[in-house]
Amino acid sequence: MSENPPNDSAPGGEGEGEPDPLERFDDIVSAETDRDPDLAVIEAGSRTLRAQSGPPDADVPARPADPEVDAALREVETELATRWGETKLEPSVTRITALMDILGEPQHTYPSIHITGTNGKTSTARIVEALFTAFELRTGRYTSPHVQSITERISLDGAPMSPERFVETYRDIKPYVEMVDERQEYRLSFFEVLTGMAYAAFADAPVDVAVVEVGMGGSWDATNVIDGSVAVVTPIDLDHTDRLGNTPGEIAVEKAGIIKQGATVILAQQPVDAAQVLLKRAAEADATVAREGLEFGVVARQVAVGGQLLTLRGLGGEYEEVFLPLHGAHQARNAAVALAAVEAFFGVGAEHGRPLDIDTVRKAFATVASPGRMEVVRRSPTVVLDAAHNPAGARATADAVSEVFGFSRLIGVVGASDGKDVRGLLEAFEPVFTEIVATQYSQARALSADELAGVAVEVFGEDRVQVEPRLDDALEAAITLAEEEGEYASAGVLITGSVFTVGEARLLLGRG
Repeated sequence: MSENPPNDSAPGGEGEGEPDPLERFDDIVSAETDRDPDLAVIEAGSRTLRAQSGPPDADVPARPADPEVDAALREVETELATRWGETKLEPSVTRITALMDILGEPQHTYPSIHITGTNGKTSTARIVEALFTAFELRTGRYTSPHVQSITERISLDGAPMSPERFVETYRDIKPYVEMVDERQEYRLSFFEVLTGMAYAAFADAPVDVAVVEVGMGGSWDATNVIDGSVAVVTPIDLDHTDRLGNTPGEIAVEKAGIIKQGATVILAQQPVDAAQVLLKRAAEADATVAREGLEFGVVARQVAVGGQLLTLRGLGGEYEEVFLPLHGAHQARNAAVALAAVEAFFGVGAEHGRPLDIDTVRKAFATVASPGRMEVVRRSPTVVLDAAHNPAGARATADAVSEVFGFSRLIGVVGASDGKDVRGLLEAFEPVFTEIVATQYSQARALSADELAGVAVEVFGEDRVQVEPRLDDALEAAITLAEEEGEYASAGVLITGSVFTVGEARLLLGRG
């Protein structure tokens, strides 16, 4: 069988298996590595930064404390690293369909909510999961990419799969994966194997409902072998244009592929050309459509300590005084989309018009966390992480930072991936960044700090740009700027540009 991709993409690589990764940052940065960028973000930290913060979030697990479990997980990561990463694909569901067939179609043993779009998918999935959990349903959630640990991608009952169970699930399906590999022109990819693991784990649990985020697109995405009774489309914008299209309308053609016959479709506000494509597909599939701004939406919102207070209009009525511990208007809209999706799942607006229990909804929203999305990881100076990686996401983040924090001076630490619209991303941040520190994360997929700085100088001007290729040095430089005395006492730092930059920064700041 062929190991070569049918397109020009970033090569896959070998996994890292050396012990004590927190002592290896210098080696990792200085060494050339072709490690697959879609495996666990490199655990790093050659020194203790004075920026170090509090305890790690339970929702973003650290390496296993048990050496035997850690070794087993590294072995799985190493094996997965030999497969195509998420930037390498042959657009079809042929291989995943074959794997599901040989596993006995586990993805059909539970109902699913399927989520696509350009931005907001993971946060929306997390809110949906929190709502189902509050209503005492067993949940399975599959999202990508991860912030720090590969085990984040598959959650059961609202928590990332344990390393032990992750390893066990991989070993359970490995013989069947190898059988499919032998019969196909191309081996199953990294993402396809993980998707198979998620669907098998959900069936084994068993879960009452699965919340599944697409990896890329929709029609040919590996997740698209489920029968999502509710299809959610978050806002569509330009990203992955080399694979999906150059306009929102073209991209919507692929995204619309998750809309199944007779499903309920929850549509966030969309560009006109994207909306036309999605509504046409919904009509062809005889699907019921609920649209943000018409059938549901955000009625009112106000900034609150630690988040925002919302009034949401759902399919069954209004939900007042809902506290969401996430920042930004975009997260309020994600909340409205998630609420409508859960209402649709329970038949609100179709079988009956009663709203969901308001106390349960409030309880659910109050528990929501979305690591790496407008996440405050330090105070004095305030350091914020956000995984915005395209212009639309950057604009939303810039608006949220301005609304919530009111920094007198904001230092941006930016590390981006090669192939992204870096100019568009930087232009979105230019009005809010006083200075920018151009850097890079420590994987082959990263855009070099010098290349990033070249674009940044054109956008910001030379006086506002500093270059620090090492991420730990970039964090130190930004915090030093933010700690300057005088009129800049209320300065802050925003670390952004890629989920991989955020993941590595999180580790360096003591959050994982």
